[in-house]
Amino acid sequence: MGLGINIDFSFWQWFFELPPTTAAAVVFALGGWVFISAYLLKSAVDLWVGYRAGKYTAHWKYAVLAVDVPPLFVQTPKAVEQIFAHLTGSLIHSNIEDKFIVGRKQKNFSIEIISIEGYIQFLIRTEVEFRDLVEASIYAQYPEAEITEVEDYVINLPDKFPDENYDVMGVEYKLAKADAYPIRTYPEFEYSLSKDAVFSDPMAAILENFTRLGHGENLWAQIILEPVDSSWKEKAIALAKELMTGGGGHGHGGGNPVLNFINGFLTQLGKDVHSALITWEFDVAHGDDHAKDEKVVLEPGTKKAVEAIEDKLSKIGFKTKLRVLYGARKEVFNPSHCLDGFTGAMNQFHMQNHNAIVPAGATHAHYDSSHVKSNVMKTSFMKAYRDRKMKWGKTDGYVLNIEELATLWHFPLPFVKTPLLHKAGAKRSEPPSGLPVEMMENPLKPIGFGEKKQHEEEVKPPEEIMYG
Repeated sequence: MGLGINIDFSFWQWFFELPPTTAAAVVFALGGWVFISAYLLKSAVDLWVGYRAGKYTAHWKYAVLAVDVPPLFVQTPKAVEQIFAHLTGSLIHSNIEDKFIVGRKQKNFSIEIISIEGYIQFLIRTEVEFRDLVEASIYAQYPEAEITEVEDYVINLPDKFPDENYDVMGVEYKLAKADAYPIRTYPEFEYSLSKDAVFSDPMAAILENFTRLGHGENLWAQIILEPVDSSWKEKAIALAKELMTGGGGHGHGGGNPVLNFINGFLTQLGKDVHSALITWEFDVAHGDDHAKDEKVVLEPGTKKAVEAIEDKLSKIGFKTKLRVLYGARKEVFNPSHCLDGFTGAMNQFHMQNHNAIVPAGATHAHYDSSHVKSNVMKTSFMKAYRDRKMKWGKTDGYVLNIEELATLWHFPLPFVKTPLLHKAGAKRSEPPSGLPVEMMENPLKPIGFGEKKQHEEEVKPPEEIMYG
């Protein structure tokens, strides 16, 4: 029995036979000018907002803080989660005037782990206005922590490539699915061998890659954090509702928004056409009442996904960007022995029906120093890393909540063996047998240490002040 549907493709046959210039003119006349005008207007607005923001941020100054915690101080990642919650005090609420006239912009933070020739250090980069906020949040959870302002370590590698002595490779990461889906977090790294729960610290797998460096090698990782309001939760709630009503919910992180829209539109159109042609049924007897009586039964995987989304929504979120950079002297340049392991360590945060952290793009390491495109990419990546840029590469950032962030970046528990990880008030352990025998000194130079000591020497004792 036919459905009586006739589809006429004569217009499209005529259209695709036109020369390209004529086809473009037809599209323009049929309403394409609206989309072109909107695109040009949006580009002009973005340029203006970027110009005003550049003027506003020109006088910002940053501080890089080295954070060392006592070696035997036992704190779970929950403590670092509270640190991130504390940092949301820097959130600003901008209006139209702030954005388009003043150019006011949200200040961000960068939580980092670096290894310089195997010497590992945890760092936080902040605009000086929020330095007290950062220190207060750390001391509240780690009262005996040592916080020292140091020089920005990025000066250890060149700005432009090709370089005579150094080569680099950088990788950026994104979420495999929509922001609403959470990654595997630290509570799910607990398991029981007996009646007592055992915590398998995910930081152990990450730090292992930072310990494998030798002379002339650097491995740097940064997670840029930008406080955001709760508007991201609206999309997550919409996705959860879609899943609960039987929708696919196949979102993904990052990418081109125009292509994402077209892909989503075509996917939904295909589903609607398939539903109309294959499952077209009429229920005259029941009408709308029949639809109201139907109940959606969620599959176990879908139910877990909805519960995971609800868990993520229950906590504060940050707009986030993760990138890692390997740089070394050319004679020892070998990015695969640590970058591959770092990407592998990110796989431990993947769970079925949840999210995953996957590479979004990388510079070209296999090309020689004369390859123009490779050198342009390396120079651009290096600038993005130095400036801690959020909007660079294939994604403009994605939302992780404070539990996810505390899973990715936290001070390792005492049982995590990282011999050259600097800790407060502790002696370094003996390095592994493969490393040089001599003791490694801290390559990061404290800022203001010499000036402070000189100032203390110039201050006279109270007795000299009183009695001359």
